[in-house]
Amino acid sequence: MKILKPVIKGVKKPFKRIKVFLKQKAGWLGIPVILPYRGFGDDSNIYFKGMVIEDKGLTKPADRHMVWQNILAMIKRFSSDEIPGVRVKAEFLGVTQVTETDDSGFFTFHFNVSELSDEILSKDWHIVKLALLDEVVEKQPQISTRGVVRIVSKNVKRIIVSDIDDTILISHSTKTFQKLRLMLFKNALTRLPFKGVKVFYNALERGKEKNAHYPFFYVSSSEWNLYDLLENFFDHNKIPKGVFMLRKLEGSIYKFWKSGQGNHEHKYDKIKFLLEFYKEQNFILIGDSGQKDPQIYERLAHEFPGRIEAIYIRKIGSKTYFKDIEQLNSRLEKAKTSYLQVDNTMDAAWHALDNGYVHKDLIFEHLRQEDPDSVII
Repeated sequence: MKILKPVIKGVKKPFKRIKVFLKQKAGWLGIPVILPYRGFGDDSNIYFKGMVIEDKGLTKPADRHMVWQNILAMIKRFSSDEIPGVRVKAEFLGVTQVTETDDSGFFTFHFNVSELSDEILSKDWHIVKLALLDEVVEKQPQISTRGVVRIVSKNVKRIIVSDIDDTILISHSTKTFQKLRLMLFKNALTRLPFKGVKVFYNALERGKEKNAHYPFFYVSSSEWNLYDLLENFFDHNKIPKGVFMLRKLEGSIYKFWKSGQGNHEHKYDKIKFLLEFYKEQNFILIGDSGQKDPQIYERLAHEFPGRIEAIYIRKIGSKTYFKDIEQLNSRLEKAKTSYLQVDNTMDAAWHALDNGYVHKDLIFEHLRQEDPDSVII
C-alpha cells in the first residue's frame, strides 16, 4: 500500500493529510473515487480537473426523497475526506499524463495537443479517461472513470458565461435562513430555476442561426462540493450542458451554510482567463445583483473593449445593482457593450432577440411548449 506522507508533504495543510493518514492506518478510510469535472479547450490546449475523495455514498436524487434524506446528502457533500498525494493518470486522444492530487484532493491536467487539432475539432465534446494509480485502502478495486471536455474552435463566434445562484437557480443567496432551508430541504429535482431560463439559455445556445452550439461556462461562487447537485439540476431542467467553474471550500465544513458567500473576485479571475484564452470569441455575461456581478462584469467590459457584447443582470432586491442606467450605458458605450438590468428572464430574451443573438422561432417554439405562466415572472 502507498503510505501517505502528511507531515513531510503537507506543509500548507498538514491537518488534512494527518487526518486522512490516521483514518487510512485505522482502516476507517472509505474506498476512493475520482470525481471528474467538465474540462475545456481549443484546437491546441486542453484544461481538465477533478478530485479524489473517499466515496460519499451519494444516491441519485428523487423528487420523493424525504427531508432527512436531502439533509444527509448535503452533509455528505461537505464532510467526505479529500485524498491528497495520490497519483492520477489521464488519457486524452491517446496522449497520457500523470499528476498528483494537492492538499485538497484536487488534480489538474493541461494537455498541449496542437498536433491533434483536426481530430480535436471533429466534435464539441471529447472523452478523458482517468485512473487512480495508487492503492489507498486494503483490497482496493481498480478505480477509473471518464470525464469530458468542451472544445471551442476559432470559428465559434460567441461564448456565454453565466452565474448560477439567483441567476439560474433560485437560491436566496443574500438571505441566510431562506438559503439554508433550500440547501437542506431540497435536492436537484425539487430545487427550482427562474422562469424562462430554459427558454432563454437554449435559444442563446443555438443562436440566430438556429443550429449553432454556442458554448456555456457557468462561473459561480458555489463550491465544488455541490457539483453533483448542479449537474443533476441542469440535466433535469434541460438547461444547456456547459463547463462549471466553481471554487474550493474555504474554512470549516461546518460553515457550509456560507456556501457562495465571501469574496467574489475569483469570478473576475476565471472570466478574465476565458477572455484571454479564447481570443477570437465575443462574450455574453449573465448574472444577478446579489454577488457583485454588475461591478465585475463592467470592469471586464472596460478591460476587453469590443469583446463583451451584452451584460444581463437579474435584479434580486439588493442594493448592488446600478441605479443610474443612463450613466452606466454611457460608460460602456466605448466598450461596445450593452447592459440590461431585468426583473425577469424573458425581458433579457427579448433584448437578445432585438440584438440578433437568438432567433425568434426558438423563443416562440419553447413558449408554445410551455404554459405562458412558466416563462414570465
